[in-house]
Amino acid sequence: MKDDKRKILWADDEIDLLRAHHRFLDEKGYVVTPVSNGKDAIALIAQEPFDIVLLDEMMPGLDGLSTLEQIKMIDPNVPVVMITKNEEEHLMNEAIGRRIDDYLTKPVNPSQIFMACKKILDSRQILQSQAGQNYVSKANEIREQLSGEVTWQTWINVHRRLCEWDIEIARLRDAGLSQMIEDQRRECNHEFGRFISRDYATWIAEENDSPPLSVDVVPEFVVPYLEQGRQVFFIVVDCLRLDHWMVMEPQLAEYFNIKRSYHYSVLPTATPFSRNAIFSGLFPNEIARKYGDIWHNADENEHSLNRNEHQYIDDQVADMGVELKPGSHYVKVLDTGEAQGLTRKVPSLKKWPLVSVVYNFLDMLVHGRAQSDLLKEIAPNEVAFRALVQTWFGNSSLFETLKAISRTDAVVVLTTDHGSVRGTRASVVHGDRDTSSNLRYKYGRNLRSEDKNALMIKDPEAYGLPSGGLGSNFVIAKEDFYFVYPTNFNEYQRQYKDSFQHGGISLEEMVLPVAIMEPK
Repeated sequence: MKDDKRKILWADDEIDLLRAHHRFLDEKGYVVTPVSNGKDAIALIAQEPFDIVLLDEMMPGLDGLSTLEQIKMIDPNVPVVMITKNEEEHLMNEAIGRRIDDYLTKPVNPSQIFMACKKILDSRQILQSQAGQNYVSKANEIREQLSGEVTWQTWINVHRRLCEWDIEIARLRDAGLSQMIEDQRRECNHEFGRFISRDYATWIAEENDSPPLSVDVVPEFVVPYLEQGRQVFFIVVDCLRLDHWMVMEPQLAEYFNIKRSYHYSVLPTATPFSRNAIFSGLFPNEIARKYGDIWHNADENEHSLNRNEHQYIDDQVADMGVELKPGSHYVKVLDTGEAQGLTRKVPSLKKWPLVSVVYNFLDMLVHGRAQSDLLKEIAPNEVAFRALVQTWFGNSSLFETLKAISRTDAVVVLTTDHGSVRGTRASVVHGDRDTSSNLRYKYGRNLRSEDKNALMIKDPEAYGLPSGGLGSNFVIAKEDFYFVYPTNFNEYQRQYKDSFQHGGISLEEMVLPVAIMEPK
């Protein structure tokens, strides 16, 4: 029916010469309302809505740009295509600056007009249709990959592709496709949990065929630049997921040439274990042996277990035969004052060959969401939380610091200690009163849980973990499960459901980005 057709307002002082264009557009499902001047176009926009406006730039009386300005005052959201004989770049820039949606140069044929209208009005529908077809194809490719020989490289590739699709589909706001990706990610995390349960201990025992782990980050990605005599800013952003980095990375592309690599977090994927492993180059059981007093005298919270990162990385680099003169510099950024101070100090840090920086803001945002109804409203799911991270980064002191570093000749190695996963399913765990309180992993004596939902570690040393003595073990949640004691189960299930957590086994927590950034 005619009422279903898209409505075009076309203003051109030679409108009578364009009747063939109007007929062509009518056949394609558009209704054209022609006017010969800007004043008539403005009057019609004020009377009724149009789907799109075609606007001649050179009309007697009110010209195209002046007409555009008044149209946007009446309807700021109506798409406008400017059509002109003038090919001067400054005119194009001015039109774009006034929020036109496309720019065509005369003479134009009917197909050009049709394609311009279709691109603007139907692009989202077309993209959704094509994305659906493409996703089905990619999903089948992932399933085919996982049906063959699966290695740690396979999982990096799978996680990367899932993140890319998740970000793309989020832009299209297609709820059906988003649900398909979420379902496939859940399937993949189920298989990934089985893979880690089977292979992780072999990575600890044998260096061959193992992925880069937390302990390998400094030797593989930092030390080679130190050996070349380059200054390195080694930045660890606590709790940074791969998909979060993917929406941060384009914002930095203007300032850096970026090469992305990956590493796997050690277990548990929690700061006291994974970040200490990065800075020391040692598995947790090796840290406990080498730094016994430091490790055993610290209590469970991360602020005590991570007080010695500067010593750890200095010892690690020295053990590799790299001499740092006059030494290295270490900064832990916990508040805005420290963050802004670091940005200001970047030029004065040139004397330090290695500057290590830990940013805790993202981890604070993750934990803060669990306690804030406002943040839960702003970021109810992964898509919204990723958008929040993207906004935070674009306005953050971290971004300002990185831009300041881009004006030096230093190289940036940016990574994270672990990611996070949104916990949606509670799993019962049993333990004594000395058992640790973490939601995604626990250690203590006589731990018991549902085997299918967790990895039970009865021999911690085999997993690179410190042993607390006879009967001490670890249990680590898989997929999106979180641990709840049987006492007050329903209360704690409700309290922690849909919170972002870390410490367990999932692609989001374990497969992590390492970005090597060279200033442009």
